[in-house]
Amino acid sequence: MSFRFQPDSAPVVNALKSGNAEAISEYFDKILDIKFPDKEEIKSIGKNQAGIALKSFFDDNNIKGFELSSQREMSGTMYIAGKLVNNEQGYKISIMLKLKDGKHQIITVRIN
Repeated sequence: MSFRFQPDSAPVVNALKSGNAEAISEYFDKILDIKFPDKEEIKSIGKNQAGIALKSFFDDNNIKGFELSSQREMSGTMYIAGKLVNNEQGYKISIMLKLKDGKHQIITVRIN
């Protein structure tokens, strides 16, 4: 059995499972859209600011992990959906990645 092949989404899913916002933000595109619960969607936010915002959300909500519920790819766009796990009910998250420069980069993060 070979473990060399990993789907492009595996590092992103693993970063989510570890509850590590910094690791997730390494996969952000230069500009992305991000949406947090009870807040307006932030369009075209820079990678660094989005990373800071995501880390702040994870810290404030005690995010510890992630449960994958679905994942699919269509013509260079990949979708990952699941639940962010904390001590309470958790949050639904969906992420859209686009193939750029030979690797998938996160272009949208929605958390509700």
